[in-house]
Amino acid sequence: MKQPCIAIPKKKGEPARKFLMELDILDKSLKIFSEGDMLYLPLERELTPEELKELPDEARPVEHEFESHEKILRLEDILGFTPGYEIVGDIALIEADEPEAQKVAAALLKVHKNVQTVLGAVSAVEGEFRTRRFKVLAGEERTETVHKDHGFKYRVDLERAYFTPRLSTERQRIVSQVGENDVVLDMFAGVGPYSIAIARKCKKVIAMDKNPDAIYFLKENVKLNSIGNIEVIEGDANEIARNFKGIADHVIMNLPHSAEAFLDSAVYVTAPKGVIHYYGMTHEDDLYESSIGLIEAAAKKAGRSIEVLECRTVRSYAPHQYNVCIEVRVI
Repeated sequence: MKQPCIAIPKKKGEPARKFLMELDILDKSLKIFSEGDMLYLPLERELTPEELKELPDEARPVEHEFESHEKILRLEDILGFTPGYEIVGDIALIEADEPEAQKVAAALLKVHKNVQTVLGAVSAVEGEFRTRRFKVLAGEERTETVHKDHGFKYRVDLERAYFTPRLSTERQRIVSQVGENDVVLDMFAGVGPYSIAIARKCKKVIAMDKNPDAIYFLKENVKLNSIGNIEVIEGDANEIARNFKGIADHVIMNLPHSAEAFLDSAVYVTAPKGVIHYYGMTHEDDLYESSIGLIEAAAKKAGRSIEVLECRTVRSYAPHQYNVCIEVRVI
């Protein structure tokens, strides 16, 4: 049986496919057909004249026969709903009090073939080192894994050191700002997702953390990724920073619940015209202003001033609460 579709030259195919995906009318149950220099994109319905005008001039509506994709098993097919979860390496994370948690865990193993363990969080992020407690709901009995991100590998034990894959895009944004001659100081490095990615681009990274387990995995990850220009230091950032006056072209302050307590030290280590990347948790009624005031006060105390470069919302954290990043140049 023939299906309505769009015939378009291959060189114009990808923009057309994205446009049809945005309209939600590309029939994803059928395989896109290729013949010669033409692509045939299957549609769930015919395009309106207005929609057709948005496609390249070479696109024309026709009918064609298509092969079906094998049906992809989805969580909602098994459960009847889509649960909240995230995947770190080959471990899936859900909340332990998720309704039907055991059923959700079994479904995750079935749908995600790369997942070997499903953990249920039995606590919120807690304590000085901001870790969580888990119980194994399905699969292998472990909390350690290796997570891959943008060509790097990060070994982590999720009960011993904080790690989230949700900041991958944000980390790459920071990486893009770093120059090859820059020195970068990562005040709360954890297992190294900022430090290691940045080190490939810059002259040197000084990475510190107070959690001895995080430092252990950071050192492992430095070896795992064959990085040679990271100095790893265990201890309190406020104390360690006093050894590095004015050397940092970039200072990473990714400790959003309490970074303000380290602002004096951050200013101290920042080079003239260096940039502080400050992360905070703020209410929607005051996303940036109070935090900017804190940074400004710390700079003024040191006889310096700041220039605000960018304020951005990184992600929603809780109702009316947001993880924000404020970037300032310290003069």
